[in-house]
Amino acid sequence: MATITRESIAELHEKISVRLEKSDYLPAFERALKDYGKKANIPGFRKGMVPAGLIKKMYGPSLFTDEVLRTVDREVVGYLQTEKLDIFAQPLPLDTDLHQLDVNNPLEYTFHFEIGRKPEFKLTDLAKAKITRYVVEVTDDMVEQEVTRLQNRYGNMQDQDVVNQDEQVLNVQFTEVDAKDEPVEGGIQKDNSLLVKYFASNFRSQWTGKKVGDHLVSNLTNAFEEKERGWILSDLGLNADDASAAGKNFRLSITKIGLLEKRALDETLFEQLYPQQEVKTESDFRNKIREEIQAYWNGQSNNQIQDQVFHALVDHTEIPFPESFLKKWLQSQGENPKTPEQVNEEFPTFCNQLKWTLISEKIVQDQALQVGPDEIRAFAQQQLFSYMGGANLGMDQPWVKEYTERMMKDRKYVEDAFHRIQSQKVMEWGAAQVKPKDEAMEADKFTQMVEEHRQHHH
Repeated sequence: MATITRESIAELHEKISVRLEKSDYLPAFERALKDYGKKANIPGFRKGMVPAGLIKKMYGPSLFTDEVLRTVDREVVGYLQTEKLDIFAQPLPLDTDLHQLDVNNPLEYTFHFEIGRKPEFKLTDLAKAKITRYVVEVTDDMVEQEVTRLQNRYGNMQDQDVVNQDEQVLNVQFTEVDAKDEPVEGGIQKDNSLLVKYFASNFRSQWTGKKVGDHLVSNLTNAFEEKERGWILSDLGLNADDASAAGKNFRLSITKIGLLEKRALDETLFEQLYPQQEVKTESDFRNKIREEIQAYWNGQSNNQIQDQVFHALVDHTEIPFPESFLKKWLQSQGENPKTPEQVNEEFPTFCNQLKWTLISEKIVQDQALQVGPDEIRAFAQQQLFSYMGGANLGMDQPWVKEYTERMMKDRKYVEDAFHRIQSQKVMEWGAAQVKPKDEAMEADKFTQMVEEHRQHHH
């Protein structure tokens, strides 16, 4: 009967030794050898009539090694389950000379493994965490900008004959040209649509009186101010930080001239945007927009609270790790094993990720956070609606149900949805434990703060 012993190497880092007797593996090996003899096809012998000695000579060593290792693996797994040892990854086998396994001389064998045990720990007290709720107030300017955006989006584009005002829209073909204004072979050619007012003020006047088919030649530095030039360069596939890129010459050819006629603020528009929501007047419309903008910023603020909760948990929850074991495990992963230097460089980031995984697992277990099939279905439906532009098209429609059920049969999708929903529940639980202090902040400053935080942590 196999015997297993365990000894400590360091905190949470242990060594397991498995000693096999012949009776643990030999009967199974002999059965495997006999079964192989019945199935083996060897020239000169009828199937099932190959001499046992020849089978043993030809296939015995590999079958013997496989059975011994299979027995060791079974004993280790059984031991971990019986002792209820919660470990990181898999046991790491210590160097073992497999040449000691001799099919002609079965013996007692001992195999050694290292394991890293998961620690017990307590979460930091989130009720004592210093958390800020950033309150962004919706201004009249925000509402007005959104009203204008909607009027433009749902407005009508009227064709124009000649360029005569800054609000006109020009469809322009950008063609890279040389010093003789001839197209560069293999050069950039791209269509774009932009307002006349997007051009630099000292260049803009040159468009006045131009018609479809007319063109101007300029480099991008002269044609655009820095702000607009950045996204034009990006759209043309050029590097905004490359000074030579802005100096390239382009022929700007007008392919269409239009003027956007803003949509009137009337009940037809209100009903189109907010069907059956009793938005009847311009005042109702603006109030609805204000509510939506406020909901957006409240959502962004809640995201920030969740981010602060994440850092409070990771930064202030003390969790010991079996570092030596984890570094050995990291070094052994992948087709090309890492060097000790690579492992030391990666270890802090790896440790933080592992810490969050343990914290999440503990919250899920302690709070009994469950994710049911109906929640995954709802997740799939909402995801579908987001692909369709955010419109809720009715969950009872046959094609929506068909899509949902198809996703429910996709194992990878279900697993991904499960983890995303579970992660959101973990964060929502954490956010419910804190007592945030409100702090007013302008939208621009809030956006800047979030961007700086994102860059710092990525």
